[in-house]
Amino acid sequence: MTLSSDPPAPLDWKFSQVFGERAPGDDLQDVDMISAIEFDKSGDFLAIGDRGGRCIIFERKDGKHTLNQHHSRHELEQLDFTSTQHPEFQFKTEFQGHEPEFDYLKSVEIEEKINKVRWCATSSGSQFMLSTNDKTIKLWKVKECKVKKVKEMNAHPFACLDNMLLAERSFVSREDKPAVANGYRQEWMEKIAKNASPSQDMHSKAADMEDTAHTRCRKVYAHAHDFNINSISNNSDCETFLSADDLRINLWNLEISDQCFNILDMKPANMEDLTEVITTAEFHPVHCNLLAYSSSRGFIRLVDMRQSALCDHSARILQDGDSHGLKSFFTEIIASISDMKFSRDGRHILSRDYMNLKLWDTHMDSSPVAIYKIHEHLRPKLSELYNNDRIFDRFGCCFSGDGLHFATGSYSNLVRIFSGGDGSEEGATIEASKTPNRKPLIRTAARARRSSLSNLARGFYRHGHENSSSGSNESSYDLSSRLLHLAWHPETNLIASAAGNSLFMYYS
Repeated sequence: MTLSSDPPAPLDWKFSQVFGERAPGDDLQDVDMISAIEFDKSGDFLAIGDRGGRCIIFERKDGKHTLNQHHSRHELEQLDFTSTQHPEFQFKTEFQGHEPEFDYLKSVEIEEKINKVRWCATSSGSQFMLSTNDKTIKLWKVKECKVKKVKEMNAHPFACLDNMLLAERSFVSREDKPAVANGYRQEWMEKIAKNASPSQDMHSKAADMEDTAHTRCRKVYAHAHDFNINSISNNSDCETFLSADDLRINLWNLEISDQCFNILDMKPANMEDLTEVITTAEFHPVHCNLLAYSSSRGFIRLVDMRQSALCDHSARILQDGDSHGLKSFFTEIIASISDMKFSRDGRHILSRDYMNLKLWDTHMDSSPVAIYKIHEHLRPKLSELYNNDRIFDRFGCCFSGDGLHFATGSYSNLVRIFSGGDGSEEGATIEASKTPNRKPLIRTAARARRSSLSNLARGFYRHGHENSSSGSNESSYDLSSRLLHLAWHPETNLIASAAGNSLFMYYS
């Protein structure tokens, strides 16, 4: 990726698809909220995780893998036509990835919420994926299950749907305990039923539904973290991956689940001396010996594992040298980096703190290349945001496949999209809805909710702050609607964004 002085032309974004859309008046259950999202490297598959511990996989309708199947001439012509359009996805499978647990030694309940999902290298036609909650990482194998087409079938659509559901339970899932449905499967079946008519030949539709996936847990990597896991990242060698919590980073081999190597430990001898925690960690996309991790103080450290087995003191530090100014109690809180991504070639790093999106050149230590302000209008209300815990919200960010565009989320379910430059332009703003360019909804500040930042990190932020109430009743963006998770398709300009339990897709 090369960034010129003239930023690329802004993109015109349009609505593509939505999955899991709530009907007006429906309550949003906490277990249904999307908590992780990731495209695979080919862009043919999309995985999401939710707070209920479920993993849901979508596949591209016009993906390259479909061209290897047997199609009629008319179907191939249709595929060739749709391949020139923006990608569209369909539901593939879902499974229960994590269950709630209880640590009896520490008397702590472990949530089933999925913190991260990461795709691994494809092998023998099967997809592999890592998922993690606060303590346990799992490796999943997703394999196609092809069912032979029947010669005759009842043409009544609802009888066909019943047969498909029976086949799915008995043959495809092969699980004694079915996964708890979160609505995506039911939504997809309702679409099939709605589009079907008794006069239609249901033979091909039923066969397509049976061509689904079987998931199996291959490995479980557990008991290696004392604090909550915030990151997992696959290495470019396709053999190892890292996991990070607030104070440690561990290196794993995908084939060995009972041991790992601690490559970084920030835990001080006296916890009262703790000044910062790890917020996210990521392997370099090209060089398997390089990794980066960010901290709650706004630093990004680049580590070369060839220099030392322990990477505590052999790091280059990227920091914003222009950030020295008037300090306040909130300065360090809003400087905490919530997400970080490498560009495809590894030359640039995108980081997100509470107020800004920053673009870094790995060859420049002193300051970021560009700073994009996300919701600067909230700066006078930091005291109010602190009181209702919104200041601890962890927004994600993502690069486009060519590295020329960047995106992140904000309140009122807004997606902010920028192009390479010096950070002076406003960028594009779209709302996670079927009419993405409408004016954002203005509401009063939302009620307090639980913070997504770890209790360890919040501990020393809370210390010493006695009174921060502002009593402000001014209107602001809808703070109860937060777009925390999003992903950019690796091959084309398509963004998948998570708004509550709904998955919205936009293309340009």
